Amino acid sequence: MNAPSESQAVSRISALLAEHLGLKPKLIRGKEREHHADFVYSAGDWTFVVEYKRTASAGGVAAAAKLLQQARAKNPKPVIPVVAVPFMGDLGREVCRKASVCWMDLSGNANLVGPGLRIVVTGRPNRFAGRGRPTNLFAPRSSRITRCLLLRPDEFQTQTEIARTARLDDGYVSKLVRRLKEEQLVIENDRGAIRARDPNLLLDAWSDAYQFEKHRIMKGHVSARSGEALLDSLARKLERRRVAYAATGLGAAWLWTKFAGFRIVTIYLREDPSDSLLGELDFLGDEQGANTWLVTPNDDGVFDGSTKLDDIDCVSALQAYLDLQAHPERAKEAAAAIRERLLNWRAHAKET
Repeated sequence: MNAPSESQAVSRISALLAEHLGLKPKLIRGKEREHHADFVYSAGDWTFVVEYKRTASAGGVAAAAKLLQQARAKNPKPVIPVVAVPFMGDLGREVCRKASVCWMDLSGNANLVGPGLRIVVTGRPNRFAGRGRPTNLFAPRSSRITRCLLLRPDEFQTQTEIARTARLDDGYVSKLVRRLKEEQLVIENDRGAIRARDPNLLLDAWSDAYQFEKHRIMKGHVSARSGEALLDSLARKLERRRVAYAATGLGAAWLWTKFAGFRIVTIYLREDPSDSLLGELDFLGDEQGANTWLVTPNDDGVFDGSTKLDDIDCVSALQAYLDLQAHPERAKEAAAAIRERLLNWRAHAKET
């Protein structure tokens, strides 16, 4: 089913508000284009200021939340700001939470909080799931564009520059950039160059879609007295064999931040390891108690932005942050440390 247009959404939002509030539909009074918002609904003692988006893209939800924050500030009376979409995903809900605005979707889910009001409805399925699969902005190859933007977040880059850096053809880049604009994840200057509208939001959207398990992962054990010793030993052996590699995961987090000790070492290899290489590494394939993950990536973009840290080849802080989402031990804390120390774009977000 196609997502309802703005005019079609009016009655659906009114009916759902009545359902959520336990009121008769005739007690919900709605007006369009008031209080600097798409719709305003009065229901008992509450006034809901609603911005409607036909898709729940992170950029669209964030833009709607920003408008609602402004509308709330301009209203002399208390209002409840609500982002409405056909179906709200996890990332959209988190965007609303961070912006301190409410949300509801036309599938029947909602989080409505205000004076004397707290309504939480979850678990209702998406009534508007479209046929076919839209272009995935964060598929392995497609995400090279996002990587270009986040490795240089303060610079406007032309599509030609991005295509060259990302090793993609111009037509493919043009299609993906068009989608990024539609999702309101980038802004464009007067010469057609783009940069991330909000790098934090773009990284959140990428992280939400990223799937580490889609890489080929070989788990096993290599004897070592510590994670640091294991990382150093593997790096030296790979360099002697002239094997292209880059540390990621917990080892990369330690190289970037010295955050905490670790046991599991994760290494990207450009090609599947041969039996002779596995033998030289003293690698024993056994997932139980594995301390070494050898990963052949589904796209070599994971190596973009790699650098040497402590004389060890290491992925960018961006890639380490993404990969840590799928790691055990203190991975979540390590990811938070990388985000805070190396991927902190608060000032940039305020400017845009």
